Amino acid sequence: MGKNKLKKFAEMKGFRCVVEAPCYNLENTDFPLKGNWNADFFKRPGELVLELGCGKGEYTVGLARHEGAKNFIGVDIKGARIYTGAKTVEQEEIPNAGFLRTQVECLPAFFAPGEVSELWITFPDPQLKKTNKRLTSTRFLGYYRRFMDANGVLNLKTDSPFLYEYTRRLAETNGLEILEATDDLYAREGECLEKDIKTFYEQQWLARGKTIKLLKFRLGDRELTEPDVSDLTPDDYRAAARFNRS
Repeated sequence: MGKNKLKKFAEMKGFRCVVEAPCYNLENTDFPLKGNWNADFFKRPGELVLELGCGKGEYTVGLARHEGAKNFIGVDIKGARIYTGAKTVEQEEIPNAGFLRTQVECLPAFFAPGEVSELWITFPDPQLKKTNKRLTSTRFLGYYRRFMDANGVLNLKTDSPFLYEYTRRLAETNGLEILEATDDLYAREGECLEKDIKTFYEQQWLARGKTIKLLKFRLGDRELTEPDVSDLTPDDYRAAARFNRS
């Protein structure tokens, strides 16, 4: 591990906006903040919104700046990535943004039923060959339902045609209410929050001529089944792009 990473980790331990609790530290018990994030962490009321796989936290910070009445938590297991967003929150004293370093599979141990109202998943790995690792798969939707109710909203923003179509079919197959679906966000007329906030990588995708897709749907409470996507063509550029991103 490089010295720069060690320095970031040491500095981040003093950030009030960061909670670090990898799954192995929980030992199958609930986290003390479960059910009390607004009261004990943010110390202010507001709908609680999570960004999963937040990376450097650009979207978490952007959402918090735009929607001051809500409280936002970026979730990622990579501490060195979270540092960038957390540093911004500390320096600018943004009251409604924080970060949780843990794995997505562990989130039911951190949040009480109904505590979270909305999820953002921005540019995740589409996991072309591993359905159960997709953050929009029935497996993960089952996790999310444990701390959200049927009206909870999942927002997916992606450059992956495969992941967008897979998730759209999953919602349709299971009768989940789709609130918005567009396969070319920036071709849509008018200004909106989703256009205003651009991550570093999103700007790269746009510069390469890739279209950005947006899908919003409610989690619902029906039993879930995986959709048939045998006719879908995998993304032809993703592997190289992922390699370059790392």
